[in-house]
Amino acid sequence: MKTKYVPLALCLLAATACGRVGDVGQVPEMTAPHATPEFQAMAEPVLPLTQGTLRPDTAASLWAGQQSSLVGDRRAGARGDILTVVIEIDDKAEIQNSSGRSRTSSESVGIPQMIGLPQRIDEHLPEGASMAELASAKGASTFKGAGNISRRDKLTLRVAATVIDRLPNGVLHIQGSQEVRVNYEVRELTVSGFVRPTDISRDNEVAYDRIAGARISYGGHGQISDVQQPRYGQQLADIVLPY
Repeated sequence: MKTKYVPLALCLLAATACGRVGDVGQVPEMTAPHATPEFQAMAEPVLPLTQGTLRPDTAASLWAGQQSSLVGDRRAGARGDILTVVIEIDDKAEIQNSSGRSRTSSESVGIPQMIGLPQRIDEHLPEGASMAELASAKGASTFKGAGNISRRDKLTLRVAATVIDRLPNGVLHIQGSQEVRVNYEVRELTVSGFVRPTDISRDNEVAYDRIAGARISYGGHGQISDVQQPRYGQQLADIVLPY
């Protein structure tokens, strides 16, 4: 019954191998920006200004309330607007702990005197046995433990993100992505989360620690990433083997 699964496994391995062979010597492909939610948000037509919003006598004024005016607020605030996310992660964590436990116990039970009964019983006991030393027990246990954790994460990046939705309470849902290809390696950076309009600076920037539910990913794919990953067989062996 088990042999019938062998051809299926071989077919799966062959298909995987063919897919990898097709990438040999080829430059990793980059995703099309037109297929992202950011582009869909920016591609939506802007609602036209309603009549009476801009009076004829203020059409040439520098103090017009439009975003394109000289003194207008150029911060992102609507679906399709773009802002810059500043990522400066420099976290360091060190945890040290130790614990110890020691316990010693001793128990002894005997009946040396009891209206003469122990003496009469001792006559029938084996040599060396006595009711005066009926039972004796001793125990001891010792435990020691120690742990140490040291971790350092540092990441400095800047990426443009797009407002893909404006929630009913005014919070902005942003999402951004960036791909950089160097030789045969593509580095990918993605960021998403929720931002309050008041946390966006006058330079139209927002720090990563002001993003609620932030999801920041920095990775990639290509020849270097492929070498750093263990083979499929090794990954399966790590799951199956108990040691």
